[in-house]
Amino acid sequence: MISKPLDEKVKPFKLVKYFTFTSLILIFLGILILAGLNNHWSRMMQLKKSEDYAKLLVANLNHQVYMKFYLPLSITHQRVIRLSEEKYYKRMDIIVKSTLHGFNVENVNIYDKHNTIIYGYDQKLIGTENVGDKGYLIALSGASTSKLIQRGNFFQILFGFPQNVKLITFAPLLTEEPLPTLTRQVFGVFEIVQDISEDFKTIFRFQILAIITITIIMGILFLALFFVVKRGETIIENRAMERLRLKEQLTKARHLSSLGEMVAGVSHEIRNPLGIIKSSAALLKKKMNNFDPSSTIPDIILEESDRLNNIITDFLNFAKPTMPNLAPCRIEEVLDRNITFLASQIEKQGYIIKKHYDNNLPKIMADSAMLYQAFLNILINSMQAMPGGGKIDIQLTSKDNSVTIIFEDEGEGVPEDVMEKIWGPFFTTKEKGTGLGLGIVKNIVALHNGTININNRSAKGAQVVVNLPVKQGI
Repeated sequence: MISKPLDEKVKPFKLVKYFTFTSLILIFLGILILAGLNNHWSRMMQLKKSEDYAKLLVANLNHQVYMKFYLPLSITHQRVIRLSEEKYYKRMDIIVKSTLHGFNVENVNIYDKHNTIIYGYDQKLIGTENVGDKGYLIALSGASTSKLIQRGNFFQILFGFPQNVKLITFAPLLTEEPLPTLTRQVFGVFEIVQDISEDFKTIFRFQILAIITITIIMGILFLALFFVVKRGETIIENRAMERLRLKEQLTKARHLSSLGEMVAGVSHEIRNPLGIIKSSAALLKKKMNNFDPSSTIPDIILEESDRLNNIITDFLNFAKPTMPNLAPCRIEEVLDRNITFLASQIEKQGYIIKKHYDNNLPKIMADSAMLYQAFLNILINSMQAMPGGGKIDIQLTSKDNSVTIIFEDEGEGVPEDVMEKIWGPFFTTKEKGTGLGLGIVKNIVALHNGTININNRSAKGAQVVVNLPVKQGI
């Protein structure tokens, strides 16, 4: 009965929860995509930087080679200069390596205009023909170009951390005339190879670190949000349950109020003729004594009239409980009066009352007559739970401006299926009774700002715990 309204109360919050978690996941995926794009942009920037770096190296190398090798030798020698000759190769090698010393260059090749290697770090390649590709042809036309070579498995290439990355740059080898207005001529091609693997791995490590940091931060946010949402969901569910419980109590209270007014009215109407019946039965008994002293009919009428009057009194006490007349009283004295009243029944049916009272118990502000009625009902219930007799323990303690009274019997206890029903009006497991006894007890305790609970003992029997404040309002 409660689950459907509760679901309706909690549903809007669940929608907010799902929207929040979905947004968090989408934000995380967006950040990962952005990190991937950032990795791509970083690689492109590094590649552009390496290309510009290669062009600067080529310009410097072009100047050094032309001014220190080709120009001096072309002036002093009339024949063709062949780098395959050891002396010319060594001279070129010194110029190239001294120029590129300290720079990140893995290999240098120089091609002539016929696509033949005329110089290289590896001297064995000199004379190799037709090894220049499209980049060579572009450089021969006077423009520089670069290409990226990546080596590694599929996943290394896919995720941007190849095992080996090289940038190969082809650039024209140009003449440098004394007069800048003269057109520079291409008489060869440079091929410069840079190993930029470490640069790409550095970028990849940085991106991995960024992704790990983002993941940790998002994980912390997710956990924090999860606990906040869980806490909020619990609070909303509890509040919804509390509202429903209060609504049910209000409905029940209205029903009981209407029922109480009806019962009070009916009880008053019944009590008047009942008084007439009782007095008539008393007169009948006197007259019957003269004619038939053995007749029990008047006694039965009187007995049943008294029982009916007690039932009506219970109805009135439950339907319209009177406000307590508060005055200082001692709980132990009230309990002793109860035990004295029940003494004959206790002795006759074999009950044993064990009292355990703390010393220096305080007086409390209460209506002793109402407490007397409440404790009497509890003791009678305990005795009725043990028809063949048994022990009843009464403990009386004081702590933190309150007094606690505990009643324990050795009966069968309260069945679990009726534990929640025992406080309801007109509910009883006895053949005779109105089912209002515990309801009246609960009303009396509530009017004194106290609490009452009934539990089954672990050993055997039931335990009733009544807690009353020493002073009202505390």
